[in-house]
Amino acid sequence: LCFILENLQIVFYEDKNFQGRSYECSSDCSDLSSYFNRCNSIRVESGNWILYEQPSFKGYQYYLRRGEYPDFQQWLGFNDSIRSCHLTTQHRGPFIINLYEKEDFKGQMMEFTEDCQNVYDRFRYHDIHSCHVLDGHWVFYEEPSYRGRQYYLKPGEYRRYTNWGSMNPRVGSFRRVQHLF
Repeated sequence: LCFILENLQIVFYEDKNFQGRSYECSSDCSDLSSYFNRCNSIRVESGNWILYEQPSFKGYQYYLRRGEYPDFQQWLGFNDSIRSCHLTTQHRGPFIINLYEKEDFKGQMMEFTEDCQNVYDRFRYHDIHSCHVLDGHWVFYEEPSYRGRQYYLKPGEYRRYTNWGSMNPRVGSFRRVQHLF
């Protein structure tokens, strides 16, 4: 089931370099399987999107903003499987997130209001076991410099790293989801 929002669009292509069968989408879509078999390139015309490797907004996630992605490696994809997509909610700020070294908001805590390219350099911990998103939407990356697996976080409490979908507590960097139309 897809819900349409006007003027926001992403185009999926089966082949690299925007070739082959394509599908234009302007909404959240929980199952893209019937529209294309594989996804090797994407053009984001407008909006900010979270893509998922599995239907129903599950599996590995990828955050894409306006731009062209001629092959899946350009959006840091691990393969050519995209099966659902979510248009992120517009938020212009403020952005506030608290990170904790231990589960259930215990141990050292540090509050952030800006992007962080290297968590260890700022927080002195490689592993983040819980966090509280007070305001804004954020993307965690497993590696520094916005690389590796990605995890989309909305406002709320994440008492364990598994609550944001990760299999390990490693957070190397993170950034705010800012809407640039």
